[in-house]
Amino acid sequence: MFIVHTYPVAVLLCVVTMLCWGSWANTQKLAGKTLRFELFYWDYVIGILLFSLISALTLGSTDSEGRSFAADLHQASSSNITSAFIGGVVFNAANILFSAAIAIAGMAVAFPVGIGLALILGVLINYFEAQKGDPVTLFLGVAFITVAIILNALAYLRKSGGETKVSAKGIIISLIAGLLMSFFYRFIAASMDLQNFVNPAAGKMTPYTAVFIFSVGIFVSNFLFNTILMRKPVDGAPVTYGQYFSNRFPVHLVGVLGGLIWGLGNSLNLIAAGKAGPAISYGLGQGATLVAALWGVFIWKEFAHAKGVKGYLTAMFLLFVAGLGCIIYSGA
Repeated sequence: MFIVHTYPVAVLLCVVTMLCWGSWANTQKLAGKTLRFELFYWDYVIGILLFSLISALTLGSTDSEGRSFAADLHQASSSNITSAFIGGVVFNAANILFSAAIAIAGMAVAFPVGIGLALILGVLINYFEAQKGDPVTLFLGVAFITVAIILNALAYLRKSGGETKVSAKGIIISLIAGLLMSFFYRFIAASMDLQNFVNPAAGKMTPYTAVFIFSVGIFVSNFLFNTILMRKPVDGAPVTYGQYFSNRFPVHLVGVLGGLIWGLGNSLNLIAAGKAGPAISYGLGQGATLVAALWGVFIWKEFAHAKGVKGYLTAMFLLFVAGLGCIIYSGA
């Protein structure tokens, strides 16, 4: 299987993760005119599962290093399979709740509360489980990125004229989503032998097998979580599976593409975690907010007519770059 042996390559893969995690939502925008989010989310989840299988059967089954996917899955212990599966369930619950928080409270609340909490707790949790990297520089980078996310939220508030809906319900859901989002990565990392991908400990899984089981957890849990969301949507009328199947195949392919993009980022991030450490990999991956902001500013022109936001956006970008630089340097 393909294994990363140098820190610079691990950082490069994490940067690709950041690009993928910050870009997949563009497919939701493209499909949004004809496909409600709840229905789009099914295609997105199918894409994630599909990529994990393709990755496992190709990169995870070739070359002479490490265990092949089939052999690795066969020897994996039930506790490690369960851990990766739970990671998928936790991620799916967090992702759906975060989407609901955006619908209820707006991005200006959901991002700094949800993603800010997920970033801080996620790096803390993963660092203390596997201490790789200089903690001072690492957490300084996290602090920079957290402030950048808050500035991003302030820019959205300015854009909306301060009329963004804020409610106690939205804040609570954002906090729950952020809390869950900070834990999902740890469940996957715990199922792998991060110290040795070439000869993993018996019962532990390679990143390719862990990502596949994680993706199965997302897919299976979606039958519960997304069915509830379809029947009790946070915004708009309920939707049915009949509406899902009535949409044209090319529209569904857009959602699947979104899942493939996110899945690529997730796989590369976990492959890099063996060399960079889970805290650094996770922290760099969460720089996806910067990529999403770049798409919003330069491609979707979300701030084209907003006044007084240039300073916030400039400071946000600079702090993001500084924060990402600190995280990378902490593991050098």
